[in-house]
Amino acid sequence: MRIGFDAKRLFNNFTGLGNHSRTTIDILTENFPEHEYYLYTPKVRLNDITQPYLERKGCHTIQPHGIVRGSAWRTFGLVNDMKRDGIQIFHGLSNEMPTNLFHSGIPSVVTIHDVAFKTFPDMYHWHDRQIYDKKWQYACNHADRIIAISECTKQDVLKYYNVPDHKVTVVYQPVNPRYYTPIEKTASKPYMLYVGSINSRKNLLSVVKAMELMPKDLQIPLIVVGGGGSYKNEVKQYIAEHNMEHLFQWPDMVFNGELQQLYTNAQLFVYPSFYEGFGLPVVEAQLCGCPVVTSNVSSLPEAGGPFSLKANPNSPEDICQMMIKALTDTAKREEMINCGRDYAMKTFHPTVLAHQLMDVYAKLAE
Repeated sequence: MRIGFDAKRLFNNFTGLGNHSRTTIDILTENFPEHEYYLYTPKVRLNDITQPYLERKGCHTIQPHGIVRGSAWRTFGLVNDMKRDGIQIFHGLSNEMPTNLFHSGIPSVVTIHDVAFKTFPDMYHWHDRQIYDKKWQYACNHADRIIAISECTKQDVLKYYNVPDHKVTVVYQPVNPRYYTPIEKTASKPYMLYVGSINSRKNLLSVVKAMELMPKDLQIPLIVVGGGGSYKNEVKQYIAEHNMEHLFQWPDMVFNGELQQLYTNAQLFVYPSFYEGFGLPVVEAQLCGCPVVTSNVSSLPEAGGPFSLKANPNSPEDICQMMIKALTDTAKREEMINCGRDYAMKTFHPTVLAHQLMDVYAKLAE
């Protein structure tokens, strides 16, 4: 089978949607090498991350070769190239579809990651929200199948875009393959960990307030991995005003190998986000054997499963109690570490997810 992908973010984005695109291609090429994968992109930012996809067996990188280039090619010209290449299934990996694909005869799939611009509109400019909404609506209306990266996201798609239930399939987001191979713990001073963008939706300020409520002997440092703007400044201001600077570390750049080490050696991973399409860091932490305290809302109970502790993200007191339990209840910690890792391994294993994706493609190709 020849499967086409919108690979713009695979070759040009090096965070969330780009990581998702790359890990999707990784698990498919690893588990189904007999198929041909066509990666359509208006440009390629060449580096150590993207180079392997230009050379991988079974992958074909397609860029515009005529007058129409850039986003115009991605929107209007890509379909003609797919027809030329004999594409049998097209997968839009990041919430969007080419506008003229509907009449092309090529069956299509789109992955919807979240609708955060609707659930947290204050984080987005009005103009951006209108554009996103139109793109998501078009994709949901015109794709033959929709993949939601969690049951929570599926329910949001059904709620906001009025599509039939049978059209939406949940396939969880794949994790970077490195996390499925555990590494050894190394000696380090005790610390807790937060990984993610630092914005109001992710709710780091409530973690800070929860730490403030903890007994002094449990106030071990929190390493914060992630960038942010005004909200990050707000969090840092609160920390400074309450004389808590000694409890926080803010590393500038952390790469995957270093991040895996941070997860593996942390006493606790804390992630009480208000809303996530999936909650990837929760799964990464559990695969590394790190106990997780997360939220009891959105997709976080799915990502964390039965062996994470879930708190009300609106309550620093509740977050604090869950953190204390995870740090002090020895039996619970062992269950969270061992059973949490097993849950993540079985539920989010690349082979499982690759077969679920291929099943969607196969049914469309029938």
